[in-house]
Amino acid sequence: MKSIALVAHDGKKAELLAWVETHAEFFQGKQLYATGTTGKLISERLQLPVTCLASGPLGGDQQIGALITEQQIDWLVFFWDPLASQPHDPDVKALIRLAVVWNIPVACNKATADFIVHSSLFQTDYQRQVPDFQQYLNRQTPVKG
Repeated sequence: MKSIALVAHDGKKAELLAWVETHAEFFQGKQLYATGTTGKLISERLQLPVTCLASGPLGGDQQIGALITEQQIDWLVFFWDPLASQPHDPDVKALIRLAVVWNIPVACNKATADFIVHSSLFQTDYQRQVPDFQQYLNRQTPVKG
């Protein structure tokens, strides 16, 4: 079963909701995670089961980031608003960074999300390559003293 995290800034929630509704059949049988308000809207309007985490500014972005590091998320759909400043901007950047670090697909807009939904790779048992961080973990760091 594929696990998908759905996140949207306030100015993009309606767009994400409409996009999920357009692809409602695709989301059947998928494990969905979402930040607070986004998850509630999807669950109530589309009757899809969603594991709702905290609101983004209250730690929800970080909770999804933790799920990514635990390899519980296969795809991050994050419709972020490039025209509005966010009080939790460092969390937003950290979430996108973790998706890149752990090599999961990220869709930040409808066009990219559409490409991924229609990708033959997503429809198969595609196994993403999980990076090997052993060399990084074993690195020697100079100690200043």
